[in-house]
Amino acid sequence: MSTLSLRLPDSLHRAIRKLAEKDGISINQFIASAVGEKLAALMTQDYLTARAARGNRRAYEDVLSRALDEEPEPGDRVAETPRKVAKRGAKRRAAVNKKSGARSSPSKERGRR
Repeated sequence: MSTLSLRLPDSLHRAIRKLAEKDGISINQFIASAVGEKLAALMTQDYLTARAARGNRRAYEDVLSRALDEEPEPGDRVAETPRKVAKRGAKRRAAVNKKSGARSSPSKERGRR
């Protein structure tokens, strides 16, 4: 194990002391854990970047094309984002307007000119 002399602003030292005390650990354990978490995050980013560079779009699409065209099991659906819901609503309104021959709103017309 190594010893490291570290200079910290007093406010940061106080915050670390409070959090370490709250968690029931020493300041050394707290800092070692924080450094370990940071290293893991950076190493994960490097790993994923390297892995993405080895990716093959054609192989991905080949595997995806073999997937069954079935509805997901209950609880296995991805929740729709508000943006997707709004987009779908806009598409439906446009289709209805096209069928009925209705024009878009005047405010949208002004923006197109």
